[in-house]
Amino acid sequence: MSFPRHRLRLATAAAAAALLSLTAACGGSAEAGGSAGGSGGTVIKLSDPGNAGPLAYAKREGLLDERLKAAGARVQWGGSYASFTATIDAVRSGSVNVLEGAISPALGYLANSRDLKIFAVADPVTDRAAPPRDGLVVPADSPVRSVKDLVGKQVAVNKGGRGEYLLLLALKENGIPADQVKRVYLNPVQGASAFATGKVDAWWAIVNAYPEVVAKGARVLLNGRDLPDKDLTIWAARTELLEKNPKAVQVFLDTLRELTEEEKRSPEKFQNVFLKKGPTAVSGKRLQDNLAEARYQNVPRYAGASDGTYVESVAGIFRQYGVLPSAIPADQVISDLRAASASPVPSGTSS
Repeated sequence: MSFPRHRLRLATAAAAAALLSLTAACGGSAEAGGSAGGSGGTVIKLSDPGNAGPLAYAKREGLLDERLKAAGARVQWGGSYASFTATIDAVRSGSVNVLEGAISPALGYLANSRDLKIFAVADPVTDRAAPPRDGLVVPADSPVRSVKDLVGKQVAVNKGGRGEYLLLLALKENGIPADQVKRVYLNPVQGASAFATGKVDAWWAIVNAYPEVVAKGARVLLNGRDLPDKDLTIWAARTELLEKNPKAVQVFLDTLRELTEEEKRSPEKFQNVFLKKGPTAVSGKRLQDNLAEARYQNVPRYAGASDGTYVESVAGIFRQYGVLPSAIPADQVISDLRAASASPVPSGTSS
């Protein structure tokens, strides 16, 4: 499975993973993990979307501000976060209450808290013509030729995240006990350094790190799409927000869906949105890969009860190998946004 396009864009803008944050506050008080700001109502706080993708385009055109007014909400653009873990830390502190990622890195938070729910998912990209966006890589001259050759080796992965999930899944599929391969927990920046300096034998590179390391000559053993991968891209929101103003979240998601559809048809207009030159601008093969991925991406859809099977599958791998301390009831971490937004917005929400 290729790593979904939208997660890549937000997770990697300016070498940083990105996030979307929504804060709800009513009557001028701080609610749903953040302050409402000067005008009251629901505040949708977004990280800087970088230089590419639907949210970058929405920011430039002011689309979310325009559409959220009808739901008593507004948008506020902020900074970015270096990893999904950093974004989760921001959720805990109350400065973020909606974020994009994947099921795997969200499970650690969901295992200990029920104040975050998944309201949208993007299905896996299965077309082999789409460029892969994650992979288990080794140095070009490495004697490692297969997953089975990793026995006794050190592999860098992001702890409790997609890299660790895919490595454990690959070991399981190949009948290799997990304790025979040493997992070295490193974030993407640390992983890139450790791999480049030979401190680890292999690395499960994800999002922007993957095409970068391959461009530098790394050899790919396999990609996530070579496995029975159930780790969907997700959008999740703090429970308070979903209860107080589900309509605002629905407006956001509908706008994202619309722009993603447009990006699939005309990907060029969603690249280098603000800057044509500089560290966040892309060109050459990198640009062509981004355009191809945009064409093949799947549009985020509303999450439903049936998506609990994906949550349970990913959680099952983590539980089997002791990564998660407890089971996660899928029905407690998925929100049916369409049903919630069909109900009247609570009277305390500004309109």
